[in-house]
Amino acid sequence: MALWVLQISVMVLPILLGSCQGKRDTLLYCSACKAVVDELNYAVSQVDPKKTINIGSFRLDPDGTMKDKKVPLARSETHLSELLEGVCDHMSDYALHVNPDTQQKSYRRFAPRSSEVTGDFPNFKDFQFDGPEASNALKFACETIVEELEDEIISVFSRDTPPSVDHLCATVSDYCKDSAHQNEEL
Repeated sequence: MALWVLQISVMVLPILLGSCQGKRDTLLYCSACKAVVDELNYAVSQVDPKKTINIGSFRLDPDGTMKDKKVPLARSETHLSELLEGVCDHMSDYALHVNPDTQQKSYRRFAPRSSEVTGDFPNFKDFQFDGPEASNALKFACETIVEELEDEIISVFSRDTPPSVDHLCATVSDYCKDSAHQNEEL
């Protein structure tokens, strides 16, 4: 009897696991990926370019010298890791936006940042504020993306040039690869 139950469990378990994972919402994950890129680009741009951080070994060489190197703080691995820890907290500043001309949907930032002009933002009537569940779903998608792509995100952002949304969200990952939202801005 116990062997029969074990055999059934082995056959049914993969089916249950597959159905529990479900299919990811392309619109949600593509928008979350774009939001991560947008938020990180903004945060990096706010750091004083003159600030540097020492990296390298802090051990003394046999000749008594220490090998370390100064790199710009904004694109250092340490700073980018810190930014990634809090990037998903900004997802509450995003809501579902419906383009009035094309009816295309995407999650976009509706809340201006302190240094941005409010005239640059789309009209609030084009947003759908569906309460905390939509914001929580976007935050969960963001957290999933950061968890899955942390090393790649840090690698891409540590370069001297800001990464494009298409590069991270369609080339490095496939969150926006087949999406009609790929070239739409946040």
